[in-house]
Amino acid sequence: MSVTFSAPLSGTVVALADVPDPVFAGEIVGPGIAIQPDAEADVTVTAPVSGKIIKIHPHAFVILAEDGTGALVHLGLDTVALAGEGFTLHQENKAVVSDGDQMITWNPKEIEAGGRNPIVPVIALEAKAQNLELLVEPGAQVEAGAPLLRVN
Repeated sequence: MSVTFSAPLSGTVVALADVPDPVFAGEIVGPGIAIQPDAEADVTVTAPVSGKIIKIHPHAFVILAEDGTGALVHLGLDTVALAGEGFTLHQENKAVVSDGDQMITWNPKEIEAGGRNPIVPVIALEAKAQNLELLVEPGAQVEAGAPLLRVN
């Protein structure tokens, strides 16, 4: 069984190896891809898969897909230090969501203006890299909701 992750927001696709954070670039939590947001204003990030929210923080969330794959979406780098400031949550822990449901609203430009990188890693937790299929190549533009990657 496979699960397809949709893009949680629009932007430019970036190879995970090019994310300036060793945990993500080294695939320590799992393989994936990242999106450099292209929005100039508030953006509402959506669920990349249908499933149950295992954990939601202002800066990140994990959804356990129906096939057991964990999907981590992390909004920016070092954004945990903001203690939730600038993020609006639309869901709660343990809620069941569908692909495309609203998760968190934030403003990537404000994050960047505050000296942090707004890049958004999208990770298939504990998946094997050889089971990951990128559906959008790094450097390409992706629209929110479009197929992004598949875990086989």
